[in-house]
Amino acid sequence: MAYVSRVRQYYTQEVVSALQRQFGYRNVMQVPRLEKIVLNMGLGEAIQNPKILDAGVEQLGVISGQKPVITKARKSIAAFKLRTGMSIGVKVTLRKDRMYDFFDRLVNIALPRVRDFRGVTGNAFDGRGNYSLGIEEQIVFPEVDYDKVEKIKGIAITIVTTAATDAEGKELLRLMGMPFRN
Repeated sequence: MAYVSRVRQYYTQEVVSALQRQFGYRNVMQVPRLEKIVLNMGLGEAIQNPKILDAGVEQLGVISGQKPVITKARKSIAAFKLRTGMSIGVKVTLRKDRMYDFFDRLVNIALPRVRDFRGVTGNAFDGRGNYSLGIEEQIVFPEVDYDKVEKIKGIAITIVTTAATDAEGKELLRLMGMPFRN
């Protein structure tokens, strides 16, 4: 039997029918779903110290379970001593079961480990049902070995959905377990 993520099973069995009842979708294909999750770690200090880039690649790879891509600067900015084409960050795009597994770990393990956590803000949607949040410390993920971390770095997480509106996107994420503040 093929592996199916626990969160994906929950989505198909519980969330789809709840969203159909709430928003009046006639077809299962109309129901919003997670499309992809993009993890981005901006490493601006890699201009002075390229070794930080290697640590970022390793940590994001361990967190996501997938090899990250090094992002390059698009423009030159003299004030930051930045030239076009310099490596300034790492990102990874998760889809399908890896995406659902990461979402499960994010909601159930990583977010509760954030210091003074009272839920994520509900107004970080972009107008099309996509949600973005930032985590200030990559060490909230249990996969990251705290002793090997030289510098605490933040991670920007964007959850892309097929929802048409913010209300639909928020309800999808809420039903899937995202801990929103009331």
